[in-house]
Amino acid sequence: APGPGFFAVELAKRGYRVTGLDISHTMVDIARENGAGLEIDFFQGDITQAPFDAESFDFVVCQAAFKNFRQPVTALNEMHRVLRPGGYAVIHDLNHEATGADIDREVARMNVGVVSGFTVRQTLGWLRRRAFTPAQFEELAAESAFGGCSVTADGIGLEIRLTR
Repeated sequence: APGPGFFAVELAKRGYRVTGLDISHTMVDIARENGAGLEIDFFQGDITQAPFDAESFDFVVCQAAFKNFRQPVTALNEMHRVLRPGGYAVIHDLNHEATGADIDREVARMNVGVVSGFTVRQTLGWLRRRAFTPAQFEELAAESAFGGCSVTADGIGLEIRLTR
């Protein structure tokens, strides 16, 4: 879920071969514009039916999107399928257990105005309701082909690491 492709572009600038998959046609179009001239391929599609051969990738990154997946175990299984043996997947997303104070601290670090700060706090609070807890991620990973994961909580976010 590369969204507008900013992270993918930075990786490609550092010499990595990058492929992105996003469910949104609009985000794929924007990402393609942002990645023009770089070695990046962006595809529209659903991670639960990834259009890639098995064992195609060394590394999978999913940022700020996992909470939106309707079939999280299926998504994890597809990530596992497309990873080469020894490959890694990293998921960054909101932590359902983040508190209002955690969100306030995060927004304060953004140095945005009062109106923007209010909007960001409201949005993060709404998105947090959709997010998973660390224990839920551990359960999902245990059910998946990965068989387990490591979870690190930091502020409002979680980092989930999975190894094939």
